Amino acid sequence: MSNCDPNYSGCVPIASDVDCAGGSGNGPAYVSGPVRVIGRDIYGLDNDGDGIGCEK
Repeated sequence: MSNCDPNYSGCVPIASDVDCAGGSGNGPAYVSGPVRVIGRDIYGLDNDGDGIGCEK
């Protein structure tokens, strides 16, 4: 059993909300990017729509 969300390549935790580490999000979970969006970007990590989240 994986605790990584299948919508992303790179381990994005499964939580009520995930934000990019070092950003302005309020969690409760954080991920250091970059992570590739391979499904739906359910946490809104890819702000510019290029398929890569938390790239800054």
